[in-house]
Parts: sequence; C-alpha cells; structure tokens
Amino acid sequence: MAEAVLVDFFGLQFNSQKNSHQALLKTLDAVRFHHAAKAKFLCIMCYNNISCERDGAHNNCELEGSNGLSTLLREFETVSNPSMAASLYTIKQKIDEKNLSSIKVIVSMHRKTLLKAFIDQLFTSVYNFEFEDLQVTSRGGLLKQSTEVSMITAQEVEAIQNEIQTYLRTLPALKGELTIITSPLISDIFLHGFTTRTGGISYIPTLSSFNLFSSSKRRDPKVVVQENLRRLGNAAGFNVEKFYRIKTDHANDVWIMGRKEPESYDGITTNQRGVTIAALGADCMPIVFADPVKKACGVAHSGWKGTLLGVAMATVNAMVTEYGCSLEDIIVVLGPSVGPCCFTLPRESAKEFHNLDPECVRLFDSPDPYVDIRKATRILLERGGILPQNIQDLNQDLNLCTSCHPDKFFSHVRDGHNFGTQIGFISIRE
Repeated sequence: MAEAVLVDFFGLQFNSQKNSHQALLKTLDAVRFHHAAKAKFLCIMCYNNISCERDGAHNNCELEGSNGLSTLLREFETVSNPSMAASLYTIKQKIDEKNLSSIKVIVSMHRKTLLKAFIDQLFTSVYNFEFEDLQVTSRGGLLKQSTEVSMITAQEVEAIQNEIQTYLRTLPALKGELTIITSPLISDIFLHGFTTRTGGISYIPTLSSFNLFSSSKRRDPKVVVQENLRRLGNAAGFNVEKFYRIKTDHANDVWIMGRKEPESYDGITTNQRGVTIAALGADCMPIVFADPVKKACGVAHSGWKGTLLGVAMATVNAMVTEYGCSLEDIIVVLGPSVGPCCFTLPRESAKEFHNLDPECVRLFDSPDPYVDIRKATRILLERGGILPQNIQDLNQDLNLCTSCHPDKFFSHVRDGHNFGTQIGFISIRE
C-alpha cells in the first residue's frame, strides 16, 4: 500500500457546472476511500489552483462552493504552480519530510509518460512509484483526454531538463554561504580547494546543503548535485563541463588521465590544463597533490582501507612515472576526515595501523581501538619520500574531525547511510 498518493490535475480544466463538482468529488472521494487509512500523505497537483474553462463572464469556477468538495479538499494537500518542476520538487520535499518512499501517482493517460520523465530526473531509486490511470467522467466537466503517449522525444526530454535546471537555479543557498578551504602551500598556477557542507540547495538534513554526490541509495537526485556543482564551479572558477570525480573502490588504483578510464579507481592524475579532478570524502579523506615545477596534479580518496593499501603514494608514484615529477617538488594536502576521536575499527583491522606505527592507534587493547588515518597517511607519505614540510594536515579547518563538526562537514560515521559528501578538487589554470 502506498505511503503517499499524488493526484495529478495539472493538465485538466473544469467548468463551473455542477456536474464538474460532482465528478471531482467522486474522484477524490474514491482516492480517499482506497488510500486514506494507510497513506500518510494525500496530495493534489494542479496548475495555479484547480482552474476552469472560460464560461461567459466567469473565468474561474468556485470549487469551494460545494460543501462536500470543500470538506474533502481539506483532507488533501494542494500544490499549485505554473511550473511542473517547481510543483514536483515541492511535493518531493513534503514526501522527504515524512521520510516516505512508496508513492502512487494517479494521472491521466496522456500525461503519464511526461510525468514519469520529470520523476526520473527529480527522484532516485530510493523511491518506489506506482501509476494508476486517473478516471474522471463528467459530461462537459473535463477537457477531452487524449490517448496515452508512450514515448517522448529527445527534444522534450531536453526541455524537461532545462525546466528543472532553471527552477533549481532560483533556489536560495541553505545553511550559510558556500565555503571553500584552500591551502597556502599550493601554488597559484592551480585552482584548488576543499568544500564544506554549506551553501548548496540539498535540503534533506543529513545531505544539507552542499552535497556533491548522488547515488541510488540517497534521496538527492543528480540534478540537485549538479546544481551544487555548478555553484561551486562559479565560485571557484572552473569549468563544470571538464570535471571528473573519482569512482571510489576503497583500493589504490589510479587513473592517469589520457589513458583508458578504469571502471573504478581511488586516484586521478593529470597534466591537462583546465580539467578539474576531485576526490570524494565524508570521513574518508580527500587528498590533493600538486607539482608546480612539472605542472601536474592529482587527487586521491583515502579511507582506512585505501590508506593501508597506499593510495596516497600510488598517486604520487603515478605523477613521478608519468610526468617526471620529483618527490621533493610534490605538495600534498590532506582534506577533512574523521579523527581518532570518533573512528574505531575491530582490533584485528586496527592491528595493521598499530604495526605501521603505534601512535596511529589509541586504546589498542580494547575490542574496537580508535584509529588515526591522518597520521598513518603522513607516515606513509614521508616514508615514500615526500618532504615533511610539503605535507599539510594540521592547518586551519582541514584537520577538524568531520564527525565532530556537523555544522561544517558531512559524516558517514555520524549520519548513517544517507550521508552527504564533500570533495577536494584541483585543476591547472588555463
């Protein structure tokens, strides 16, 4: 049984005759009868209130004029807007506020395919949609419904995408201004930075507001993440059309840009100008690498597994091998990550960090010792030949624990599976 029921009157027009009231009353009463007991949200979507055909001097019918209809309408929430994108996004917010995922959409045949196209853009696989044909019969009560449209054109899909993007651009930033943390160690020939959680449009509490990753397991759709990224590109000065994120596998594979892209990898290196590369992080650590001499850069995603597998030095070694970088020229900046105050591992896994250096582990004799992935990363970088003074890990906001600072950072440890993601990024200026 559906947790939410959406009745789409967006494309329908009513006249002021009594039978129009009766048809609408009958339709909504049937919805209430079948769904009110189980559904936690009943909603009507329409175009600037339920509108009517022109009838002489009357431009709008007074649907509230019927006592029965007026009473029934109070059991439904009405979302009215001239934009389909705005209406559906508003409904999505209301569904997410109630943490619902099973949705029945009651829609006329000729609008079903169009509505599905909007839903595909605005919702993820977290939601389960079921569609039912809208049945409203009234002599003169409704405009004639066309037959079902089974496909929409590529041009129509593009128009839908443009409508959604245009609407999302109008939304205000949430949770404060967009903030980019930079390092003084990195030369001005590079654009770089680490994002925080403020200044975006993501509204779900654990994703709010500057979430920069979408997946089938989260409620943020790609279009919202893309709008957040567009705002980041404008603020930082990079081209979002030349932006590449790591495809995380929690290992140590590195994609050398220009070669065939692997299916998954936790490091990227490039010497191409104007291309922005980024590493994800939400407790796991985004790392940025820069060589101002050879004008090459890299990023890495380093969780506890990637740290032990040496993803940081794998990225360094790729820069040395591919671009002729010297170890003494490479700058490495460790982005925000979970600290040893909040991150624990089973003792068997923590033992590998203890073997690396006992200072990487606290309370080692406990069943779940506390582990310091930042210290472990510095140790491995220094052992690999990176100069200690060329590693930044304890400056400004970069060393704050992501779990301890919910106002600044996303955290998987703190927020659970529906967590948001920040990034570290770098590019060589054109």
